[in-house]
Amino acid sequence: MRSNDTVNDQPILDAGMQDDETDRDAKVQEPRLWCDDGWTARVIKNQDDDGWAVEMIMDGEDEPALVGPWTMGRDKKNPKPLDASAFYTLVKTATEVLRRHEQQLHALLHKSLKVRTASARLTIKLDIVPDDDNPSATLSACDEAGEQLAQVEVPTSFKLTPDSAAEWIANDFRKPGR
Repeated sequence: MRSNDTVNDQPILDAGMQDDETDRDAKVQEPRLWCDDGWTARVIKNQDDDGWAVEMIMDGEDEPALVGPWTMGRDKKNPKPLDASAFYTLVKTATEVLRRHEQQLHALLHKSLKVRTASARLTIKLDIVPDDDNPSATLSACDEAGEQLAQVEVPTSFKLTPDSAAEWIANDFRKPGR
């Protein structure tokens, strides 16, 4: 830790100020600040009330992955100190939050449905690439063996539904909207 900045009388870690591998691997185990296994837990004053909160930040990230209420200490004024058990429970919870977020994002960007036609059962996929400069979306159809039958570029606003998929198939896989 080599920063003179503090928040709630707690030092602020600046990952950009570390100059060798041993600094990055150093464990910090203080009552309000724990750093280990790629995570930082920091007990902070809850801005919404008189209580305390804990934030979990993954190394290299600017925003916390998890912010939640933190238990008051015995004096009912100061926060309960962090300990190994609480820290690893918080790591597990924050990791799960990130995993669910990634699953939700994947589900938004990669949709798939099965459509039965008179001659086959097809899998229709919509894959969206959310690029700030050039976002794109691809609609594709595969047969039961996984062989691609068609692929077209579509607007990123295209909605894949059973009806839109059936219409695309009925139009011989021509680009929708034409």
